[in-house]
Amino acid sequence: MLLPKRPAPSPPAPVSLPRRRFLGRVAALASFVALARNRIPRSLAADSPSIRLARRILEDEELDTFLERARALLRTGLNAGDGYGEVWIRDLNTFIELALQVNPAPPLREALITFFKFQGDDGNIVDGFIPEAKAGVGYRYRRSPLAPGLLAHKNTVETDQESSLVQAVARYVRITGDTELLRLPVDGVPILDRLEHALDYLMKDRWSPDHDLLWGATTVDWGDVQPEHPWGVELDEHSHRAIDIYDNALFLVALREFLSLPPARPHAAARWTAVGDRVRAGIRRHLWDAPRGKFKPHVYLAGSPFPPDFDEDAIWYHGGTAVAMEADLLSREEIVRSLAAMRDNVRRAGAASLGLTVYPPYPDGFFKNPGMGAWSYQNGGDWCWFGGRLIRQLLRAGLVEDAYLDLKPMVTRVLRHNGFFEWWTRDNQPRGSGRFRGSAGVLGIVIQELRAWASSHTA
Repeated sequence: MLLPKRPAPSPPAPVSLPRRRFLGRVAALASFVALARNRIPRSLAADSPSIRLARRILEDEELDTFLERARALLRTGLNAGDGYGEVWIRDLNTFIELALQVNPAPPLREALITFFKFQGDDGNIVDGFIPEAKAGVGYRYRRSPLAPGLLAHKNTVETDQESSLVQAVARYVRITGDTELLRLPVDGVPILDRLEHALDYLMKDRWSPDHDLLWGATTVDWGDVQPEHPWGVELDEHSHRAIDIYDNALFLVALREFLSLPPARPHAAARWTAVGDRVRAGIRRHLWDAPRGKFKPHVYLAGSPFPPDFDEDAIWYHGGTAVAMEADLLSREEIVRSLAAMRDNVRRAGAASLGLTVYPPYPDGFFKNPGMGAWSYQNGGDWCWFGGRLIRQLLRAGLVEDAYLDLKPMVTRVLRHNGFFEWWTRDNQPRGSGRFRGSAGVLGIVIQELRAWASSHTA
């Protein structure tokens, strides 16, 4: 629709302005017009903190080198690292996104299917599988006629295998579009039904109705070693059952991923949404320590394995907090507060990065496994595997500069030591498997997402 032209206004009387004032007003008017057109003037763009950060990220050659090396490592196999012969589901779940970028889909598809070939009649999922010829660790292996030549094992102190497989399958389907996998029968049962059977196992075998939460054995944060035994990977009459944030937050993420899978299933959606609501409420009621602004390490079902005068609630669980962020259990304000506390923990510990597992660690002698002394392995070691997952959640929360600054120490040490090591000591020395794919996968994805943000924020 054309509007009638308005009569031209009478020209204003000329006003004499000093040249500087005149040019200043012209520049201000130009800036106003540019903003009105949703454009940023070049003079303002050069001074924008977001644009300066974006350019800094895009010009960081260390990120390029790191990502190239991470991709190269993930082309070489699916086992957890050169210290492990098994394909572990808790590890595969964390690097499957980057692995699918550099590998054909069929080997990853077959690895996921293999976990269902070992699924228990009650729905339980094993930790990992390994060629029989390479099996040498003292696990209680299980066999399956559906997977000749392979052995599998389940670490029964943990409660993350089922949730990890649900997440890994959902991520595979989302990236590849291979919905046919969900209809594929394994021993006559479609994989989609087997996923729900795995969730049912958790509700039947690991559910505490008094708390509306899952339980496992007592471990350190996301760890898989209990204190009562020299190795510590199997539940028995000496185990102390406990509820923690890692298992339950991971379960919430798994429920979200399961409900994202096609086809739409209204009955299943209603059921599992209700379960998720109960878990979410149970976490805030039983695990969230509001005065301290953190999660409690454990809520015990029948007593603690630690001395009665030990203040376990003072310990920060960094890994579980990262997964809680992924499960949308924390507000942005709580994320900011948690980040400040975890940075302070790193400073107090004298550690090098936000990959620090816990602070303070459990004292020496609290775990019979000699590898679980203070400041070692899962008890105060520094793991990119979980530090990267934490940084990814900072990105999701819009804390981009924080994410970049906390990523850099992890990237730099990997390049300096030329290895994706499993964990690092407080003085930043590498330990464990030198080609740990979980670290490569989570940090590689963070770099990609950080660069995507930067590309969208340049002038």
